[in-house]
Amino acid sequence: MTYIIGLIVVGLFFLTLHYFTELTRSQKTAVTAVVLFIVLFAIAFNSYNNAKTEKMLDAVTRFKQGKTIECSGVKVNDKNFTLSIGTYTFIGKENTPYYNQMISASTCE
Repeated sequence: MTYIIGLIVVGLFFLTLHYFTELTRSQKTAVTAVVLFIVLFAIAFNSYNNAKTEKMLDAVTRFKQGKTIECSGVKVNDKNFTLSIGTYTFIGKENTPYYNQMISASTCE
């Protein structure tokens, strides 16, 4: 839905550019190319962030299920780490070799 609204806004921008400006054809082409590049970059960035978030949430889900996951070369499980929900960080438990070690869930495979 957001992409449709974005396309409508871009379409209205181009109509405004076409009818209400005194730019030359080459200037309009340059403006169109820049706006198209920005829109495509925003879509790609949004897709990248969504994939990264899904990967992190998948690691958190596997941790909550009691499975061992690998984060930054460290085997993370619920026996040695706790999960801080606010920051999605694994924190080493007391009396373990990982005591006070903090590992971000975004680094997990």
